[in-house]
Amino acid sequence: MSAKESIKEQFKEGALEYKRANEICRLLGAGSRGERDAIGRMLKELESEGAIVRDARGRFVTPEKLGFVRGTVQGHERGFAFLLREEGEDLFLPPRALHGALHKDVVLARPVGGERGDEAEVYCILERGMPALTGTYERDRKGGIVRPDERRFRDDVRVVGGAVKAKEGEKVFVRLVAYPDGHRPEGVIEEVLGRDGDLETEETALVRTYGLAEAFPPKVTQEARRAANCRITAEGRADFRDQCVITIDGEDSRDFDDAVSVEKKGANFLLSVHIADVTHYVRRGSELDKEAFERGTSVYFPDRVLPMLPESLSNGVCSLNEGEDRYILSCVMEVNGKGDVVDGKLAEGVIRSAHRMTYTKVAKMLEGDAALCAEYADILPMCEQMRELAEILIRKRDRRGSVDLDVREADIRYSDGRIEVRAAERDIAHRIIEEFMILANETVASFAAGWEAPFVYRVHDKPSEEKAEGFSAYLRELGLPVKFRPENVRPGEYGKILKRLGDGELARVVNRVMLRSMSKARYSEENAGHFGLASECYCHFTSPIRRYPDLLVHRIVKSILEGEGDRLEKKYGGFVANAAQRCSATERRAEEAERAVDELYKVWYMRAHLGESVEGVVSGVTAFGIFVELENTIEGRIRIEDLPEDDYTFVEERYLLRGKVHSYKIGDAMRVTVAACDIGTRRVDFVPAQGKRNEK
Repeated sequence: MSAKESIKEQFKEGALEYKRANEICRLLGAGSRGERDAIGRMLKELESEGAIVRDARGRFVTPEKLGFVRGTVQGHERGFAFLLREEGEDLFLPPRALHGALHKDVVLARPVGGERGDEAEVYCILERGMPALTGTYERDRKGGIVRPDERRFRDDVRVVGGAVKAKEGEKVFVRLVAYPDGHRPEGVIEEVLGRDGDLETEETALVRTYGLAEAFPPKVTQEARRAANCRITAEGRADFRDQCVITIDGEDSRDFDDAVSVEKKGANFLLSVHIADVTHYVRRGSELDKEAFERGTSVYFPDRVLPMLPESLSNGVCSLNEGEDRYILSCVMEVNGKGDVVDGKLAEGVIRSAHRMTYTKVAKMLEGDAALCAEYADILPMCEQMRELAEILIRKRDRRGSVDLDVREADIRYSDGRIEVRAAERDIAHRIIEEFMILANETVASFAAGWEAPFVYRVHDKPSEEKAEGFSAYLRELGLPVKFRPENVRPGEYGKILKRLGDGELARVVNRVMLRSMSKARYSEENAGHFGLASECYCHFTSPIRRYPDLLVHRIVKSILEGEGDRLEKKYGGFVANAAQRCSATERRAEEAERAVDELYKVWYMRAHLGESVEGVVSGVTAFGIFVELENTIEGRIRIEDLPEDDYTFVEERYLLRGKVHSYKIGDAMRVTVAACDIGTRRVDFVPAQGKRNEK
C-alpha cells in the first residue's frame, strides 16, 4: 500500500479525522521539512480527488462525516440541474447552488433540504465531464464564441488560441482549456465540421461529442492485416466442418459472430453454438487488444458502423462467412425436452458455414414459403428442429419467471439520401437465435463459476423498492391487480403480469413502464444473477467481434481449457473488475450515441411530415408536458402550454399528468399534429390534433 493510500485508509478508520495538516504530520511522525511537504502534497491530492474535505475550521475530514455526497451533474437548459448520485436518490441543484459546475461534471455536494426538500449545493468540482464539445461558431466583438449543441451545458464557450478558420454559423469541435471563475469557459477550435443543420455534419458532431473513435491507428491496422493472413487448419482443434452449420442474421449484417446447428439425439437435442474465436487473432496486450479495450464495443448507426476491430478481422477472417473455414470457440449442449442442459462441452474448433441465412428467410421457410423451402431443402428439417427446441426453451424461461419484455425498436434505413423509419420486426427466427444465445451464455457462465475463476458476468439487479412501488401504483391506476411486494420483487411476478396481459396495446404500454421500473444491466466481476432473465448465472459470450467483455470471457474460458485453472487469479484477478467497469461505461456511451443519432435521423425524416396528423400513444409524462410515440417508434413532445387549458398536477409515481378536466397517462391513445422539428435538439414537437389551445 502506498503512503497516500495509507493516509486515506487512516481517514476512513477515523485516526486522522478533524485534524489540521500540522497535526496530521505530527501523528504520522513526519520530522523533516521534506516529509511534511510530502504529506502536504498527498493531502492536497486526496482533497482534489474528493477523498477528504475541510470543515469550517479548516480541519480535514472524510466527506461522509459532513454529509457530503458524490455525484454527476445533469444540467437542464433552463439553468437548474440535478445531482445524479452514485448511491441514493437524485438531488435538485438550483442555479445559485451550482458554483461553476456544468453538465456532466463530477462533484461533491452538500444536501441542504431547501424548498423542495431534496436540494443540494455544490461544494467542489472533482472532475470536468465535458473536456470537449461541439457547437455553432458565432463572431462577436471579442472574437468569437461557440454555442454548445448540448443545451444542458449552459455556458457559451469563448474561443481563444489565435486565428480561427471557422465561418459564422459553422459547426465546430472545440476543446476546453480553461474555466475562469465567474466567466465563460474558454476553448480552442480543433476542427471545423461543416455547415450547421446538415445531416452529415450533425452526425459527425455527435460522434465527436461522445468521443467515439473512427479511423484505427496505423499500428492497429498493420497488426490486424498480419493477423488476418494466417492459414486456418484443424490441427489441435475439434473439426466441425462435416456438421451442417448456418448463420442467421439481419439482411444488413456484415460481421457474423455466431453460427448454430441442431440435431436430434434420441429424445434430446444436440445444440451447437459456434462463436468466432477472435482471441486467436487479438492477443492479450497487443495493439489490437488495447484499441478494442478502449472502444469497448462496436457502435451502429443507420448509415455506418464504427467497429471495435478493423474490418480485415471483423468482416474478414473472424467473421463466420458462408463456405469459408473459420476458427471458433464452441459451446455444445445436449438439451432434454424440458430445456435442461444434461451434458455439454466447450471446445476450440473449426467450422465451415453452409449458408448465410437471414431472419426473414428462416421465418418465411418456417411459415411454408414454397420457393425458399425448395431452395434450402438441405437445412429445412434442421430449421424445424431449431424452432421446436426454441419453443421448449421459451417455455422453460417462462416457467422460471423470465421477464420477456417486448420493447419496440426502430428499424432505420438510409440509402441514397432517403430515410425510412419503421418498427423493427421480431419473428420466430429472432426468437430462435435469442434462445440459443441465452442458453450458451448461461452455460459458459456456469462453467466459469464452477472453477471460481476471475470472470466478467452480466448482472441485472432487481428493481429498487421506490421504482417497484411506482410501477405498482401505475398498475393500480390501470385497475390491474398487484401481487408483488415492492421491497422484494421476484422476476416471476413481473413475468406473470405480462403473461396475463397477452398481446395488444395495453401489454405494450405496461412493457414500457415495467422497463422504466427496472435496473440497468451491467458487467461485474461478481456473480449477482440476472433478474430479467431469472438466471442465477449469466455472461456475454456470443459476440466477441463487437463486444470486449465477450472477448475477455473467451480468453478466460480458453485458459481453463488449456489447463491454466490454477493460474487464473494471477493472470486475470487484477484486471476483471477494471474491465467490467470499463465495459459498462463504453456500453453506456455506445447506447447513448446510437440513441442520439437515431433521434437525429428520426427528426430529419419527420421534417417531410410537418403539419400532418397521425395516431400515437402517450409514452412519457413529465411536469412540463407529455411525450407521444407513433407506430413507427418516433417520439415527440407536447408542451404543457400546448395541451388543453387546465390546472395540471404531475403525479410522478403514477406516470400521470392530472387536470381538473383533462388527464394524460402512459398508454393513452392520442391523435397529434406534427408541429416542429428541431435538428439541433433532435426534438419533434407535436400538438393535439384539434390544435393548440387558445391563449388568454
